[in-house]
This record gives sequence, structure tokens and C-alpha cells, in this order.
Amino acid sequence: MTDQTPPPPAIGCRSAPILKQRGQREVFCGLTGIIWLHRKIQDAFFLVVGSRTCAHLLQSAAGVMIFAEPRFGTAILEESDLAGLNDAHAELDREVERLLARRPDIRQLFLVGSCPSEVIKLDLSRAAERLTQQFAPKVRVLEYSGSGIETTFTQGEDACLASMVPVLPTTDARELLVVGALPDVVEDQMLGLLDDMGIGPVRVLPARNIDDEMGIGENTVFALTQPFLGDTHAALVRRGARHIAAPFPLGEEGTTAWLAAVAEEFGVDAETFARVTDAPRRRARQAVAAAAETLSGKSVFFFPDSQLEIPLARFLARECGMTPLEVGSPYIHDTLHGPDLDLLPTGPQISEGQDVDLQLDRCRAARPDLTVCGLGLANPLEAEGLSTKWAIELVFTPVHFYEQAGDLAALFARPIRRKGVLEAAE
Repeated sequence: MTDQTPPPPAIGCRSAPILKQRGQREVFCGLTGIIWLHRKIQDAFFLVVGSRTCAHLLQSAAGVMIFAEPRFGTAILEESDLAGLNDAHAELDREVERLLARRPDIRQLFLVGSCPSEVIKLDLSRAAERLTQQFAPKVRVLEYSGSGIETTFTQGEDACLASMVPVLPTTDARELLVVGALPDVVEDQMLGLLDDMGIGPVRVLPARNIDDEMGIGENTVFALTQPFLGDTHAALVRRGARHIAAPFPLGEEGTTAWLAAVAEEFGVDAETFARVTDAPRRRARQAVAAAAETLSGKSVFFFPDSQLEIPLARFLARECGMTPLEVGSPYIHDTLHGPDLDLLPTGPQISEGQDVDLQLDRCRAARPDLTVCGLGLANPLEAEGLSTKWAIELVFTPVHFYEQAGDLAALFARPIRRKGVLEAAE
């Protein structure tokens, strides 16, 4: 199915030198992944074991739900807990028992550490095992770390999904597992395309509820929809599953390449592939073209934030005519990011990690037309006359697959148009 995608540039960026820096960084912690995961996994509850600061973060970031009880909360650690004056495990058990008695709809409970165990004086893996034995089979209890010391913004989802892999049942069936949390409407579009090509059975991780049939085995092949799932990838490989390497389904080209890799694995013929994808490909190209009129010829600079930076840079360069100057990512995983790096035209500085002061100096010297960065950097850079795009919007907005390609391009075009309007009004 490789003839369905444009040829890569003569030399991509996969072998380009990577600038690796470690210093002060500007990222959200992994707890923020709960904000979209609690909506996706409909029978789950996320109990953050942390401080009042963590509770305030989740409440302010996720908003206040007036008419529905949210499916996340915080078991707040007091000073006596942190000082080791209380039996933290007994305190946690009491909170969990109270929660499950009040919320019988909970089928999956995630204990999410907000700090390393040395700080919170709790071994959450032991706690999860103990609570699983107590409440099984009605409730499955898992744990992962969302600590800002140990995880960056999107790694919370990676840690959550990786914690689910070891407890999935074993199967010998040949199945496709699609991995990564997508909005329901986007997931349904993806499943519709795969079904129209005759590919199946298809399972999705995370499933919307615990009763969805899913197993892992040596006949399982999996495709990732998100580029930040390195630990989940490793956990699936350890269970015997095989990864289908592909560019990520962002934009028309990325979506076509992703679908083509899956279709090739399942022996879909070119005629069937074209019949299923030709119409949505045309719609995606037309939608992207409207925003590309604004973006073409403009430069873009990516600060590391979500690990979406490399596939986004590929999309903006090849489909929107932009020139990436620097593409920074918190981590670069060759198995995951390599197919997108193969397609990214040579030229930009590829950087991994961050020393934020040095990177700010490079950005100011480059004076890009658009800077993609976190909230903490956006306002200061705007004050210096640089147009910015909040990286967090690219995680919370539906942007994957064909029908969202135009919306993805518009997210980048909007701040450039806004600056043009403001300059014209001066």
C-alpha cells in the first residue's frame, strides 16, 4: 500500500543530528492526562494521591462539573501523612472503601501518584495489589505515576495505558489493537474506515469500559495513534504483540500513510483502499488548502511539550508549506517518531529535552512567524511580538484522521491571521 502516499523527501531528518539538552524545563505534569482519560474510560475513577496543590490543579484545569459527579478526585496528603505519623496505607484503604461504597458504578480504579513514593511514603503498587484482592472481581485497581518530577504532560496517558497492558487476558486470535485515547467521534470515524476495508476484529486501548473484549498475544498487531506512548509500546511488545510502524494520522498524508500501513498488514488490495479513502482524502486536502493559504511560506518554531511536535512539523511542512526552524520534543523514540522524521524535509534543528533559557535565546534570534509552546511561555513571547500557539490545544482538540485535518491546519492559521488583523488596525 506504499504507493498510496507521496514519496518521502530525498533526505529526511531521521539521521539528522539531535541537539540534546537537559536543564530547566517548562511542561505540565502527567496528572493532566486525567482530564481526557476520565472522559474516555467511562467506568473508571482516577484517585490522585497527592497534596491540595494537585487537587487545585485538576479542578482548575478540568473545570467544575455542576450537574455530574466527576470521575476523578484527590486523596489529600496532610502534614502528618508526609511526616510518617499516620499509617498511609490504612488511610488510603479507608478512602478507597468510602469511595467505592458511594460510587458502585466504578469498575476500574486508578491510583495516581503525584510524587515519587519516597515523598508520599506510599508504595502504590502494593496498595493496588492489596485493593484488587479486596474488591475483585467487581473492581480492578491499577496504579501509575503522574508526578511532574517523573513525567511530562502527555506521559500520564502513556503511564496509564502501560499499567493496563499486564492485566489484559491472553489471546491467540489475530487482531488489530489501536492504541491511544481519541475523542469518541474520531475513534468512530477511524473504526468506520477500517471496517469498510474489511479489517477486523479491531480493539481499542483504552476501551470505553472494562467489559469490552480485548486480549494480547503473539498474533496481535498494534498501531499507535499518539506519538507519546513509548512505555505502552514496550509493554505490548513484552506481551508478544507486534508494532505496525507508520507516520501518525495527522493531516491527509499522515492519515493515508497510517491507514496504508495497517491495510498492507491485513492484505487489503489497492482498489479497496482507494474506494474507501479517495473521498475523505479529497475533503481533507480541500480543508487543509483553505488554511494553507495563510500558512504557506511562514516559519514555525516548536518548543517541547506533548511529543506531538515531530508529526505536526511534518504536517505543516509538507501539507501547509511552512518552514520548521526548530522541532523540539521532550523525548524522541526512533521506533515511534522515525517514520515521521523520514518524511520531514531537512533543515530544522531537531532537539530533545530542554534547557528553556537557551531555547528561548534561539527562538528570539530566529524570530519565527509562529511559535508553538506551553502556556507559561506564550504570554511573554506574545509581549515580545511573537505569535504563539498553545501546545495544550493540540491535545485537547480533535485533530486526528481525515475529517479533522482542516481543523488542525486552522489551529495554526488562526494566530497568524489574528496578528495580521491587529497590525492592520493599528
